[in-house]
Amino acid sequence: MIKEWLQVYQPKNMEEAGLALREIMQEVALAGLYRAGFFEKAAFYGGTALRILHGLDRFSEDLDFSLLQHDDDFKIEKYLGAIEEEFSSLGMKVSIQEKTKKIKSNVDSAFLKSDTVWHELELENLNPPIPYDNRLHVKIKIEVDKQPPVGFVTENKLLLKPFSFYVKTYTLPDLFAGKMHALLFRKWKQRMKGRDWYDMEWYIRKGTPLHLEHFVSRAIDSKDVDSEVLSIEAFKNILREKINIVSMEMIKEDVRKFIKDDSNIKIWSTSYFLDLIEKMKFA
Repeated sequence: MIKEWLQVYQPKNMEEAGLALREIMQEVALAGLYRAGFFEKAAFYGGTALRILHGLDRFSEDLDFSLLQHDDDFKIEKYLGAIEEEFSSLGMKVSIQEKTKKIKSNVDSAFLKSDTVWHELELENLNPPIPYDNRLHVKIKIEVDKQPPVGFVTENKLLLKPFSFYVKTYTLPDLFAGKMHALLFRKWKQRMKGRDWYDMEWYIRKGTPLHLEHFVSRAIDSKDVDSEVLSIEAFKNILREKINIVSMEMIKEDVRKFIKDDSNIKIWSTSYFLDLIEKMKFA
């Protein structure tokens, strides 16, 4: 099944095959979590949720989840066996283990790695064929926020592979709020993620309203905002400040490896994003 699934992506080279396999592995992991009852406790969010559930036209790396309510004792380890079993049923070997943290955190993490070598997936028999290369292995980080901020709404979205199942996820306005919190307040300031800016553009072009109240809840939780009330204009001013200092070349370079066609980002500039945010809608 994995080989046929890969063929749907029509990869032209090893890099594209790697991106496709990563996404397939993400969906198989979601299926394993579903079988284990994970979505009774947690919801899917982030860029990968946008890609898999809503058709965002860029690839993504990690699987991000949020518990539905605070639970400091939650352990992702309970669900890792179900993920391995799901891959095994499809004839694919993976290794997965919980990340050991030296510093206490409200995020529980694990890493999923592909152990099946590329030759076993018969990439050379794809159309067009892809030469065997055993240097590329896929690694996916799985993170669960154990202390989610309040005020989000969830819905169930249907996936059809590797079988039909439902994934609990944030609604689009709350996904947008989470994305803007990440864009504005990421702690590693020297590494701007162009993927955040690409996703923001996608939301605005789709006319998705941003749930401002949930954004504020996240910003208070991260101690980046100290007021429970934030006007739309105040939010835009924070965003304008970020737009005026971000390196356009840096964010373009970051996102290029996740998209097949970079012609759409040629328009990116400070003035473009300043004009774009005037098109934002709020809920």
